[in-house]
Amino acid sequence: MSRFRVLFKSTAVRLSALYILLFAICAATLVFYVTAMSERLLTGQIRDAVKQEVEQVQRAYDSGGMNLLLRTMERRARQPGANLYVIAGPSGDILAGNVASVQPGVFEEVGWASAPFSYQRYTDSGVERRHKAIANIFVLDNGLRILIGRDLGDPERFRLLVRQALMVALAIMGLGAIIIWFAIGRNALKRIDRMSDASKKIMAGDLSQRLPVGGSGDEFDRLSMSLNTMLERIEKLNEGLRQVSDNIAHDLKTPLTRLRNKAADALDIGDGETRRTALEGIISESDQLIRTFNALLMISRVEAGSVAAEMSAVELSAIVSDSAELYEPAAEEAGLGLSASVEPGVEVQGNRELIGQAIFNLLDNAIKYSSDTEGAGIVSLKLARRADGICLSVADHGPGVPADRRDDVVKRFVRLDESRSKPGTGLGLSLVEAVMELHNGRLELSDTDPDKPEQRGLTVSMIFPAKAA
Repeated sequence: MSRFRVLFKSTAVRLSALYILLFAICAATLVFYVTAMSERLLTGQIRDAVKQEVEQVQRAYDSGGMNLLLRTMERRARQPGANLYVIAGPSGDILAGNVASVQPGVFEEVGWASAPFSYQRYTDSGVERRHKAIANIFVLDNGLRILIGRDLGDPERFRLLVRQALMVALAIMGLGAIIIWFAIGRNALKRIDRMSDASKKIMAGDLSQRLPVGGSGDEFDRLSMSLNTMLERIEKLNEGLRQVSDNIAHDLKTPLTRLRNKAADALDIGDGETRRTALEGIISESDQLIRTFNALLMISRVEAGSVAAEMSAVELSAIVSDSAELYEPAAEEAGLGLSASVEPGVEVQGNRELIGQAIFNLLDNAIKYSSDTEGAGIVSLKLARRADGICLSVADHGPGVPADRRDDVVKRFVRLDESRSKPGTGLGLSLVEAVMELHNGRLELSDTDPDKPEQRGLTVSMIFPAKAA
Protein backbone atom coordinates (compact mmCIF):
# COMPACT_ATOMS: atom_id res chain seq x y z
CA MET A 1 0.00 0.00 0.00
CA SER A 2 2.89 2.34 0.73
CA ARG A 3 4.12 1.80 -2.83
CA PHE A 4 0.79 2.97 -4.20
CA ARG A 5 0.88 6.02 -1.96
CA VAL A 6 4.32 6.84 -3.31
CA LEU A 7 3.04 6.21 -6.83
CA PHE A 8 0.10 8.57 -6.39
CA LYS A 9 2.47 11.27 -5.19
CA SER A 10 4.11 11.22 -8.62
CA THR A 11 3.14 14.15 -10.83
CA ALA A 12 3.32 11.95 -13.94
CA VAL A 13 0.90 9.42 -12.42
CA ARG A 14 -1.49 12.14 -11.32
CA LEU A 15 -1.46 13.66 -14.78
CA SER A 16 -2.05 10.23 -16.33
CA ALA A 17 -5.03 9.63 -14.04
CA LEU A 18 -6.42 13.06 -14.89
CA TYR A 19 -6.03 12.42 -18.62
CA ILE A 20 -7.79 9.05 -18.29
CA LEU A 21 -10.67 10.70 -16.40
CA LEU A 22 -10.97 13.49 -18.96
CA PHE A 23 -10.87 10.98 -21.81
CA ALA A 24 -13.61 8.91 -20.18
CA ILE A 25 -15.80 12.00 -19.67
CA CYS A 26 -15.25 13.14 -23.26
CA ALA A 27 -15.93 9.64 -24.62
CA ALA A 28 -19.16 9.32 -22.59
CA THR A 29 -20.31 12.78 -23.65
CA LEU A 30 -19.58 12.00 -27.29
CA VAL A 31 -21.41 8.67 -27.15
CA PHE A 32 -24.49 10.18 -25.52
CA TYR A 33 -24.47 12.99 -28.05
CA VAL A 34 -24.18 10.58 -30.99
CA THR A 35 -26.90 8.39 -29.46
CA ALA A 36 -29.28 11.31 -29.04
CA MET A 37 -28.64 12.57 -32.58
CA SER A 38 -29.05 9.08 -34.05
CA GLU A 39 -32.26 8.52 -32.08
CA ARG A 40 -33.61 11.84 -33.27
CA LEU A 41 -32.73 10.93 -36.85
CA LEU A 42 -34.45 7.53 -36.57
CA THR A 43 -37.50 9.11 -34.99
CA GLY A 44 -37.66 11.64 -37.80
CA GLN A 45 -37.50 8.85 -40.37
CA ILE A 46 -40.29 7.00 -38.54
CA ARG A 47 -42.45 10.12 -38.56
CA ASP A 48 -41.92 10.52 -42.29
CA ALA A 49 -42.86 6.87 -42.87
CA VAL A 50 -46.01 7.21 -40.71
CA LYS A 51 -46.96 10.40 -42.49
CA GLN A 52 -46.78 8.63 -45.86
CA GLU A 53 -48.89 5.76 -44.46
CA VAL A 54 -51.52 8.23 -43.27
CA GLU A 55 -51.67 9.90 -46.68
CA GLN A 56 -52.06 6.55 -48.45
CA VAL A 57 -54.80 5.37 -46.06
CA GLN A 58 -56.67 8.67 -46.45
CA ARG A 59 -56.50 8.35 -50.24
CA ALA A 60 -57.86 4.81 -49.98
CA TYR A 61 -60.78 6.07 -47.87
CA ASP A 62 -61.42 8.97 -50.21
CA SER A 63 -61.44 6.72 -53.30
CA GLY A 64 -63.12 3.56 -51.96
CA GLY A 65 -64.83 4.46 -48.77
CA MET A 66 -64.86 2.40 -45.62
CA ASN A 67 -64.54 -0.95 -47.39
CA LEU A 68 -61.33 -0.02 -49.20
CA LEU A 69 -59.99 1.56 -46.02
CA LEU A 70 -60.54 -1.66 -44.07
CA ARG A 71 -58.96 -3.84 -46.76
CA THR A 72 -55.95 -1.51 -47.06
CA MET A 73 -55.34 -1.42 -43.32
CA GLU A 74 -55.83 -5.18 -42.98
CA ARG A 75 -53.35 -5.88 -45.78
CA ARG A 76 -50.76 -3.54 -44.37
CA ALA A 77 -51.23 -4.82 -40.82
CA ARG A 78 -50.38 -8.40 -41.90
CA GLN A 79 -47.04 -7.42 -43.48
CA PRO A 80 -43.82 -8.32 -41.58
CA GLY A 81 -42.74 -5.47 -39.34
CA ALA A 82 -46.02 -3.69 -39.93
CA ASN A 83 -46.92 -0.35 -38.43
CA LEU A 84 -49.68 0.10 -35.88
CA TYR A 85 -53.12 0.22 -37.49
CA VAL A 86 -56.12 0.85 -35.23
CA ILE A 87 -59.76 1.86 -35.86
CA ALA A 88 -61.50 3.23 -32.77
CA GLY A 89 -64.91 4.54 -32.08
CA PRO A 90 -65.68 8.13 -31.11
CA SER A 91 -65.30 7.20 -27.44
CA GLY A 92 -61.87 5.59 -27.99
CA ASP A 93 -62.91 1.95 -27.96
CA ILE A 94 -60.77 -0.19 -30.30
CA LEU A 95 -62.92 -1.69 -33.03
CA ALA A 96 -60.26 -3.23 -35.27
CA GLY A 97 -56.54 -3.31 -35.82
CA ASN A 98 -53.35 -5.15 -34.90
CA VAL A 99 -53.10 -3.63 -31.40
CA ALA A 100 -54.64 -5.19 -28.28
CA SER A 101 -54.67 -2.04 -26.15
CA VAL A 102 -53.44 1.51 -26.19
CA GLN A 103 -52.56 3.82 -23.36
CA PRO A 104 -55.69 5.68 -22.20
CA GLY A 105 -56.17 9.17 -23.55
CA VAL A 106 -54.29 8.65 -26.81
CA PHE A 107 -57.46 8.83 -29.00
CA GLU A 108 -58.48 12.11 -27.44
CA GLU A 109 -55.81 13.85 -29.54
CA VAL A 110 -55.92 14.54 -33.27
CA GLY A 111 -52.71 14.65 -35.30
CA TRP A 112 -49.40 13.56 -33.84
CA ALA A 113 -49.50 12.19 -30.32
CA SER A 114 -47.94 14.69 -27.96
CA ALA A 115 -45.53 12.06 -26.57
CA PRO A 116 -44.63 8.41 -27.12
CA PHE A 117 -47.28 6.15 -25.62
CA SER A 118 -47.42 2.52 -24.52
CA TYR A 119 -49.40 -0.22 -26.24
CA GLN A 120 -49.77 -4.00 -26.46
CA ARG A 121 -49.81 -6.10 -29.63
CA TYR A 122 -51.33 -9.50 -30.49
CA THR A 123 -49.01 -12.52 -30.87
CA ASP A 124 -49.53 -16.21 -31.47
CA SER A 125 -49.12 -16.86 -27.77
CA GLY A 126 -51.37 -14.03 -26.63
CA VAL A 127 -50.72 -10.43 -25.75
CA GLU A 128 -47.16 -9.09 -25.71
CA ARG A 129 -45.66 -6.95 -23.03
CA ARG A 130 -46.04 -3.22 -23.46
CA HIS A 131 -44.05 -1.28 -26.07
CA LYS A 132 -43.54 2.37 -26.88
CA ALA A 133 -44.77 3.97 -30.08
CA ILE A 134 -45.56 7.28 -31.77
CA ALA A 135 -48.67 7.72 -33.92
CA ASN A 136 -50.72 10.07 -36.05
CA ILE A 137 -54.48 10.09 -35.43
CA PHE A 138 -57.14 11.45 -37.79
CA VAL A 139 -60.97 11.39 -37.69
CA LEU A 140 -63.22 10.13 -40.48
CA ASP A 141 -66.46 11.76 -41.52
CA ASN A 142 -68.45 9.17 -39.61
CA GLY A 143 -66.60 9.94 -36.38
CA LEU A 144 -64.32 6.90 -36.37
CA ARG A 145 -60.77 7.53 -35.32
CA ILE A 146 -57.85 6.03 -37.28
CA LEU A 147 -54.45 5.55 -35.56
CA ILE A 148 -51.40 4.81 -37.65
CA GLY A 149 -48.15 4.56 -35.69
CA ARG A 150 -44.74 3.02 -35.48
CA ASP A 151 -43.03 1.06 -32.74
CA LEU A 152 -40.00 2.77 -31.16
CA GLY A 153 -38.18 -0.49 -30.58
CA ASP A 154 -35.42 0.27 -33.12
CA PRO A 155 -34.33 3.56 -31.49
CA GLU A 156 -34.59 1.94 -28.06
CA ARG A 157 -32.48 -1.03 -29.16
CA PHE A 158 -29.99 1.32 -30.81
CA ARG A 159 -29.69 3.36 -27.62
CA LEU A 160 -29.22 0.24 -25.52
CA LEU A 161 -26.64 -1.17 -27.94
CA VAL A 162 -24.63 2.06 -27.93
CA ARG A 163 -24.73 2.32 -24.16
CA GLN A 164 -23.62 -1.27 -23.78
CA ALA A 165 -20.79 -0.63 -26.23
CA LEU A 166 -19.83 2.45 -24.21
CA MET A 167 -19.77 0.51 -20.97
CA VAL A 168 -17.68 -2.27 -22.51
CA ALA A 169 -15.28 0.26 -24.07
CA LEU A 170 -14.92 2.14 -20.78
CA ALA A 171 -14.38 -1.12 -18.92
CA ILE A 172 -11.67 -2.24 -21.38
CA MET A 173 -10.08 1.21 -21.32
CA GLY A 174 -10.13 1.30 -17.52
CA LEU A 175 -8.68 -2.20 -17.22
CA GLY A 176 -5.99 -1.42 -19.80
CA ALA A 177 -5.19 1.85 -18.05
CA ILE A 178 -4.85 0.07 -14.72
CA ILE A 179 -2.55 -2.59 -16.23
CA ILE A 180 -0.38 -0.03 -18.01
CA TRP A 181 -0.46 2.22 -14.98
CA PHE A 182 0.64 -0.63 -12.73
CA ALA A 183 3.43 -1.68 -15.10
CA ILE A 184 4.75 1.85 -15.58
CA GLY A 185 4.31 2.69 -11.93
CA ARG A 186 6.09 -0.46 -10.80
CA ASN A 187 9.01 0.29 -13.10
CA ALA A 188 9.06 3.90 -11.89
CA LEU A 189 9.05 2.77 -8.26
CA LYS A 190 11.93 0.37 -8.91
CA ARG A 191 13.94 3.14 -10.51
CA ILE A 192 13.13 5.47 -7.63
CA ASP A 193 14.23 2.78 -5.17
CA ARG A 194 17.53 2.34 -7.03
CA MET A 195 18.06 6.10 -7.05
CA SER A 196 17.20 6.24 -3.35
CA ASP A 197 19.70 3.46 -2.54
CA ALA A 198 22.43 5.21 -4.52
CA SER A 199 21.57 8.52 -2.82
CA LYS A 200 21.88 6.93 0.64
CA LYS A 201 25.35 5.59 -0.22
CA ILE A 202 26.34 9.01 -1.57
CA MET A 203 25.07 10.73 1.60
CA ALA A 204 27.08 8.19 3.61
CA GLY A 205 30.21 9.55 1.91
CA ASP A 206 30.71 7.22 -1.05
CA LEU A 207 30.92 9.79 -3.86
CA SER A 208 31.98 7.11 -6.33
CA GLN A 209 28.34 5.98 -6.48
CA ARG A 210 26.28 7.10 -9.48
CA LEU A 211 22.54 7.23 -10.04
CA PRO A 212 21.31 4.53 -12.43
CA VAL A 213 20.69 5.46 -16.07
CA GLY A 214 18.32 3.15 -17.92
CA GLY A 215 19.12 4.39 -21.40
CA SER A 216 15.53 5.27 -22.30
CA GLY A 217 16.24 8.98 -22.36
CA ASP A 218 13.20 9.82 -20.22
CA GLU A 219 13.05 12.38 -17.40
CA PHE A 220 14.56 9.90 -14.93
CA ASP A 221 17.58 9.39 -17.18
CA ARG A 222 17.99 13.13 -17.76
CA LEU A 223 17.82 13.77 -14.03
CA SER A 224 20.28 10.96 -13.28
CA MET A 225 22.76 12.18 -15.90
CA SER A 226 22.60 15.75 -14.57
CA LEU A 227 23.11 14.59 -10.99
CA ASN A 228 25.91 12.22 -12.05
CA THR A 229 27.69 15.11 -13.75
CA MET A 230 27.32 17.11 -10.57
CA LEU A 231 28.61 14.19 -8.49
CA GLU A 232 31.63 13.83 -10.75
CA ARG A 233 32.34 17.51 -10.23
CA ILE A 234 31.91 17.21 -6.46
CA GLU A 235 34.08 14.09 -6.35
CA LYS A 236 36.78 15.85 -8.31
CA LEU A 237 36.63 18.87 -5.99
CA ASN A 238 36.75 16.63 -2.92
CA GLU A 239 39.67 14.70 -4.36
CA GLY A 240 41.40 17.99 -5.02
CA LEU A 241 40.64 19.08 -1.47
CA ARG A 242 42.14 15.88 -0.07
CA GLN A 243 45.21 16.33 -2.24
CA VAL A 244 45.54 19.92 -1.11
CA SER A 245 45.30 18.90 2.53
CA ASP A 246 48.00 16.26 2.14
CA ASN A 247 50.26 18.37 -0.04
CA ILE A 248 49.94 21.50 2.08
CA ALA A 249 51.10 19.54 5.08
CA HIS A 250 54.06 18.26 3.02
CA ASP A 251 54.98 21.28 0.91
CA LEU A 252 54.40 24.08 3.41
CA LYS A 253 56.01 22.37 6.37
CA THR A 254 59.51 22.89 4.97
CA PRO A 255 59.25 26.64 4.18
CA LEU A 256 57.51 27.28 7.48
CA THR A 257 60.31 25.44 9.31
CA ARG A 258 62.91 27.49 7.44
CA LEU A 259 60.97 30.64 8.21
CA ARG A 260 60.91 29.82 11.92
CA ASN A 261 64.60 28.94 11.99
CA LYS A 262 65.57 32.19 10.26
CA ALA A 263 63.41 34.15 12.67
CA ALA A 264 65.08 32.40 15.62
CA ASP A 265 68.52 33.09 14.13
CA ALA A 266 67.63 36.76 13.63
CA LEU A 267 66.89 37.07 17.34
CA ASP A 268 70.29 35.71 18.24
CA ILE A 269 72.29 37.75 15.73
CA GLY A 270 73.81 40.91 17.13
CA ASP A 271 75.35 42.31 13.93
CA GLY A 272 72.95 44.67 12.11
CA GLU A 273 73.90 43.71 8.55
CA THR A 274 73.68 40.02 9.28
CA ARG A 275 70.31 40.53 10.95
CA ARG A 276 69.12 42.49 7.93
CA THR A 277 70.13 39.62 5.64
CA ALA A 278 68.27 37.16 7.86
CA LEU A 279 65.13 39.32 7.84
CA GLU A 280 65.28 39.63 4.04
CA GLY A 281 65.40 35.83 3.89
CA ILE A 282 62.33 35.70 6.12
CA ILE A 283 60.53 38.15 3.85
CA SER A 284 61.50 36.10 0.81
CA GLU A 285 60.15 32.91 2.41
CA SER A 286 56.99 34.79 3.41
CA ASP A 287 56.50 36.07 -0.14
CA GLN A 288 56.77 32.52 -1.45
CA LEU A 289 54.11 31.37 1.01
CA ILE A 290 51.87 34.29 0.00
CA ARG A 291 52.29 33.40 -3.66
CA THR A 292 51.30 29.82 -2.87
CA PHE A 293 48.15 30.86 -1.07
CA ASN A 294 47.30 33.41 -3.76
CA ALA A 295 47.55 30.65 -6.36
CA LEU A 296 45.28 28.45 -4.26
CA LEU A 297 42.76 31.25 -3.89
CA MET A 298 42.86 31.93 -7.63
CA ILE A 299 42.23 28.25 -8.44
CA SER A 300 39.33 28.19 -5.96
CA ARG A 301 37.79 31.28 -7.53
CA VAL A 302 38.09 29.83 -11.01
CA GLU A 303 36.69 26.41 -10.05
CA ALA A 304 33.81 28.06 -8.18
CA GLY A 305 32.95 30.05 -11.31
CA SER A 306 32.99 33.36 -9.42
CA VAL A 307 34.79 35.05 -12.32
CA ALA A 308 32.47 33.65 -15.02
CA ALA A 309 30.47 36.90 -15.06
CA GLU A 310 33.65 38.77 -16.10
CA MET A 311 33.73 37.04 -19.47
CA SER A 312 33.94 39.26 -22.56
CA ALA A 313 35.25 39.18 -26.08
CA VAL A 314 39.05 39.36 -25.86
CA GLU A 315 41.65 39.39 -28.63
CA LEU A 316 43.70 36.29 -27.90
CA SER A 317 46.29 37.22 -30.55
CA ALA A 318 47.16 40.43 -28.68
CA ILE A 319 47.44 38.62 -25.32
CA VAL A 320 49.82 36.01 -26.78
CA SER A 321 51.97 38.65 -28.51
CA ASP A 322 52.24 40.73 -25.33
CA SER A 323 53.17 37.63 -23.31
CA ALA A 324 55.92 36.68 -25.79
CA GLU A 325 57.33 40.22 -25.66
CA LEU A 326 57.25 40.23 -21.86
CA TYR A 327 59.01 36.87 -21.43
CA GLU A 328 61.61 37.25 -24.15
CA PRO A 329 64.18 38.87 -21.79
CA ALA A 330 63.59 36.14 -19.18
CA ALA A 331 64.22 33.46 -21.80
CA GLU A 332 67.43 35.15 -22.97
CA GLU A 333 68.64 35.41 -19.36
CA ALA A 334 68.12 31.65 -19.04
CA GLY A 335 70.11 31.05 -22.21
CA LEU A 336 67.05 30.21 -24.31
CA GLY A 337 65.34 31.66 -27.31
CA LEU A 338 61.64 32.48 -27.43
CA SER A 339 59.84 32.23 -30.76
CA ALA A 340 56.24 33.29 -31.27
CA SER A 341 53.91 32.34 -34.12
CA VAL A 342 50.62 34.18 -33.68
CA GLU A 343 47.72 34.05 -36.09
CA PRO A 344 46.24 37.57 -36.16
CA GLY A 345 42.65 38.46 -35.36
CA VAL A 346 41.86 35.47 -33.13
CA GLU A 347 39.20 36.30 -30.53
CA VAL A 348 37.60 34.25 -27.79
CA GLN A 349 34.94 34.83 -25.19
CA GLY A 350 36.84 34.77 -21.93
CA ASN A 351 38.57 36.48 -19.03
CA ARG A 352 41.65 38.39 -20.12
CA GLU A 353 43.33 38.27 -16.71
CA LEU A 354 42.95 34.51 -16.30
CA ILE A 355 44.06 33.70 -19.84
CA GLY A 356 47.12 35.91 -19.38
CA GLN A 357 47.96 34.26 -16.06
CA ALA A 358 47.65 30.81 -17.65
CA ILE A 359 50.08 31.79 -20.45
CA PHE A 360 52.52 33.22 -17.89
CA ASN A 361 52.43 29.95 -15.93
CA LEU A 362 53.17 27.90 -19.05
CA LEU A 363 56.05 30.17 -20.10
CA ASP A 364 57.45 30.13 -16.55
CA ASN A 365 57.45 26.34 -16.51
CA ALA A 366 58.92 26.04 -20.01
CA ILE A 367 61.81 28.42 -19.22
CA LYS A 368 62.41 26.95 -15.75
CA TYR A 369 62.61 23.31 -16.85
CA SER A 370 64.50 23.99 -20.11
CA SER A 371 67.23 26.17 -18.61
CA ASP A 372 69.03 23.24 -17.01
CA THR A 373 68.88 21.06 -20.13
CA GLU A 374 71.90 21.32 -22.40
CA GLY A 375 70.99 22.34 -25.91
CA ALA A 376 67.34 22.96 -24.98
CA GLY A 377 67.34 25.75 -27.52
CA ILE A 378 64.05 27.52 -28.07
CA VAL A 379 60.74 27.84 -26.26
CA SER A 380 57.97 28.12 -28.83
CA LEU A 381 54.70 30.00 -28.35
CA LYS A 382 52.09 29.37 -31.02
CA LEU A 383 48.48 30.43 -31.63
CA ALA A 384 46.48 29.01 -34.53
CA ARG A 385 42.99 27.95 -35.50
CA ARG A 386 42.36 24.22 -35.87
CA ALA A 387 39.44 22.10 -36.98
CA ASP A 388 38.56 21.30 -33.37
CA GLY A 389 38.98 24.85 -32.04
CA ILE A 390 41.64 27.45 -31.27
CA CYS A 391 44.99 26.06 -30.11
CA LEU A 392 47.41 28.05 -27.96
CA SER A 393 50.52 25.98 -27.26
CA VAL A 394 53.79 26.42 -25.41
CA ALA A 395 56.55 23.94 -26.39
CA ASP A 396 59.97 23.44 -24.82
CA HIS A 397 62.84 20.99 -25.33
CA GLY A 398 63.48 20.11 -21.70
CA PRO A 399 63.24 16.69 -20.04
CA GLY A 400 59.48 16.52 -20.65
CA VAL A 401 56.87 14.60 -18.68
CA PRO A 402 56.40 10.82 -18.99
CA ALA A 403 53.05 9.85 -20.50
CA ASP A 404 52.01 7.99 -17.34
CA ARG A 405 52.54 11.11 -15.19
CA ARG A 406 50.67 13.67 -17.27
CA ASP A 407 47.44 13.24 -15.35
CA ASP A 408 49.37 13.78 -12.12
CA VAL A 409 51.22 17.00 -13.00
CA VAL A 410 47.97 18.94 -13.35
CA LYS A 411 47.05 18.11 -9.76
CA ARG A 412 47.75 20.60 -7.03
CA PHE A 413 51.20 20.55 -5.43
CA VAL A 414 52.32 17.63 -7.61
CA ARG A 415 55.88 18.14 -8.89
CA LEU A 416 58.13 15.69 -10.71
CA ASP A 417 61.09 17.30 -8.97
CA GLU A 418 60.89 15.20 -5.82
CA SER A 419 63.81 17.05 -4.29
CA ARG A 420 61.94 20.38 -4.61
CA SER A 421 65.24 21.95 -5.73
CA LYS A 422 63.55 24.27 -8.21
CA PRO A 423 61.37 27.15 -7.07
CA GLY A 424 57.66 26.78 -7.51
CA THR A 425 54.46 25.70 -5.83
CA GLY A 426 53.25 22.87 -8.03
CA LEU A 427 50.08 24.86 -8.77
CA GLY A 428 50.87 26.28 -12.22
CA LEU A 429 49.27 23.60 -14.37
CA SER A 430 46.40 23.21 -11.90
CA LEU A 431 45.50 26.84 -12.46
CA VAL A 432 45.81 26.47 -16.25
CA GLU A 433 43.49 23.45 -16.22
CA ALA A 434 40.95 25.32 -14.06
CA VAL A 435 41.06 28.28 -16.46
CA MET A 436 40.40 26.03 -19.44
CA GLU A 437 37.46 24.33 -17.71
CA LEU A 438 36.00 27.77 -17.01
CA HIS A 439 36.33 28.59 -20.73
CA ASN A 440 34.77 25.23 -21.78
CA GLY A 441 38.10 24.23 -23.26
CA ARG A 442 40.64 21.55 -22.44
CA LEU A 443 44.32 21.12 -21.66
CA GLU A 444 46.50 18.74 -23.67
CA LEU A 445 50.05 17.59 -22.85
CA SER A 446 52.27 15.94 -25.42
CA ASP A 447 55.95 15.37 -26.27
CA THR A 448 57.66 18.07 -28.32
CA ASP A 449 60.21 15.67 -29.81
CA PRO A 450 59.40 12.03 -28.91
CA ASP A 451 62.54 10.75 -30.70
CA LYS A 452 64.89 12.40 -28.15
CA PRO A 453 64.45 10.73 -24.74
CA GLU A 454 66.65 13.27 -22.96
CA GLN A 455 65.21 16.32 -24.71
CA ARG A 456 61.77 15.16 -25.73
CA GLY A 457 60.37 18.33 -24.18
CA LEU A 458 56.78 19.12 -23.31
CA THR A 459 54.11 20.83 -25.39
CA VAL A 460 51.19 22.17 -23.39
CA SER A 461 48.19 23.12 -25.53
CA MET A 462 45.21 25.20 -24.43
CA ILE A 463 42.31 24.28 -26.74
CA PHE A 464 39.50 26.85 -26.79
CA PRO A 465 36.18 25.77 -28.33
CA ALA A 466 35.61 26.83 -31.89
CA LYS A 467 32.24 28.42 -31.07
CA ALA A 468 34.03 30.83 -28.81
CA ALA A 469 35.95 32.26 -31.73
